Amino acid sequence: MDAVQIAALGALGAIASWVLLGGVRIVNQVERGIVFRFGRAQTVARQPGLAILVPIVDRMKKVNVQIVTMPVPAQEGITRDNVSVKVDAVVYFRVDDPMKAAIEVQNYQFAVEQVAQTSLRSIIGKSELDDLLCNREQLHRGLELLIDSPALGWGIHIDRVEIKDVQLPETMKRSMSRQAEAERERRARVITADGEYQAAQKLADASAIMAQTPGALQLRLLQTVVEVAAEKNSTLVMPFPVEMLRFFERAAAALTPDQRGSSTSDHPPAAAGEAPGQHLKDRGVDSPSASNGSPGSRPVEA
Repeated sequence: MDAVQIAALGALGAIASWVLLGGVRIVNQVERGIVFRFGRAQTVARQPGLAILVPIVDRMKKVNVQIVTMPVPAQEGITRDNVSVKVDAVVYFRVDDPMKAAIEVQNYQFAVEQVAQTSLRSIIGKSELDDLLCNREQLHRGLELLIDSPALGWGIHIDRVEIKDVQLPETMKRSMSRQAEAERERRARVITADGEYQAAQKLADASAIMAQTPGALQLRLLQTVVEVAAEKNSTLVMPFPVEMLRFFERAAAALTPDQRGSSTSDHPPAAAGEAPGQHLKDRGVDSPSASNGSPGSRPVEA
């Protein structure tokens, strides 16, 4: 074996020893490598690919930079309007600075989880029940700010925080259901009353039009007769023809007010305080008592 072969075998042995001792590491696409040389972190993180390390001297810690979905356990609290509720949430975050995430905090996922739980309880105490049920967008922003403040120092970026579910007591659920039923009933009554008012107004307008045009009332009567006659199991009897009723109406409308007053009595009654027969004297007619004397009286002889 010549010197060249010996040198090649030596080089291969050195490379194998380097690899076995951890001198070559592979960093995945979703990771970043933090190299500690003699326990001191290097300022530059290793990018994805092949990373060359010094055996025995360097140690590398990999940090995942993907977005982490962390569910927050249900937290029980009392709202500002004294309602006991249980609220759970979910936090979306990712590592923005791998160097801080590996050095500043021991376990960044556990730290974010604890901060999320305490922030969620704080939000519950500051909010009312209606806000937890309806106005969640504002609560999401407030919760995100509470979690993001300490997470910035750990190299963590909070993408989004959302409240998943709000668990209410059974008594509160029954009270809310009764409130909803009462509100629905109130709306139904208002709609019914509005319909009755509109129907009455339309009927009043129709009656005014028919009063001005008597022929319209007759046409309406005939239309009603046609509608009733459409039923085979009903019989319609009209004792008076419509033309006779119209004749009486025209005759009553033709009478003048003087004719209506004279038809009641030819001689009007005596006015109040007037003696009996006074109105006859005014007309030149002697009353029976004045001409014949009182009943049973006799003439006196001189």
